[in-house]
Amino acid sequence: MKPPKYVEIKAFNNSYSIVRFTQKKDLVSYKNLSVNIIASGPSISNMNYDKDFLDSPTIFVNGSIRLLENFNFAKIIGYVISDDRFIKHNAKIIENIYSGQPLFITKPVLHALAESLPELIEKYHDSINIIYPVDRPLLVNNKSIFLKSLPILNKVAKKKLSLDKFKDHLDFVIDSTSYPKPIGVSLNIENGFVEAGTVAFVAAQLAYTLGAKHINLYGIDLINSSQPRFYESKDDAAPCKLDKAITDRIVPSFDLMGKVYNQHGVKVTNKSPVSKGLFRNI
Repeated sequence: MKPPKYVEIKAFNNSYSIVRFTQKKDLVSYKNLSVNIIASGPSISNMNYDKDFLDSPTIFVNGSIRLLENFNFAKIIGYVISDDRFIKHNAKIIENIYSGQPLFITKPVLHALAESLPELIEKYHDSINIIYPVDRPLLVNNKSIFLKSLPILNKVAKKKLSLDKFKDHLDFVIDSTSYPKPIGVSLNIENGFVEAGTVAFVAAQLAYTLGAKHINLYGIDLINSSQPRFYESKDDAAPCKLDKAITDRIVPSFDLMGKVYNQHGVKVTNKSPVSKGLFRNI
């Protein structure tokens, strides 16, 4: 069952219909191109931002959008935020820098924006796309008339599904043997993305869906996750929960992604000098 085509949200006294991501929407295709995804690891402070890099199609996640303060990126595919905690800790970053680039967010992020930055929704609602985790699709709109009429289904909708339920779906590749829980990757985030404990994994699934031939991952440092992100100081660093997820979830998920996407003719490359030794397939 697919979620609704849009989510209703109020900003100030107005109501807006925020559409769910679909390939039918008027978004630019990046078929056969190389796409850069920039995460927020400290290593991106030491990168070479030459003209070729700045002219390449780029996806930002969370705080990496702060690079726009100092560099002129010519082809911004999108800006991805999947966790509403980022809004709660860093609303000022978005308020000061975001200027209408294609924005890909989950429903909890949308609600966090409506609470913290309603003016952003009012001004840029046409640029916002709702994406959702495949194992929680009905949470995109769990207040719909349909769910209200079916209390049992409404209760089920609040529970996270096992990825095993999607192992036969053509748009997902699920590894049920992974321990402690199954992992997976989406071949089309119109039908949902698979979570892996980091928003960069979501952004990579977006890049694949938009047709990228080569996906380059920058700032996925992982090993030094106890250090502040490049846009933070030690005094204002937001909590980081990567350490517990690295071995069991993040690394296996990216390795699965590298293997699966390569089988479909798409190369995924980890450009972080810090975490390069952690992975087998990227």
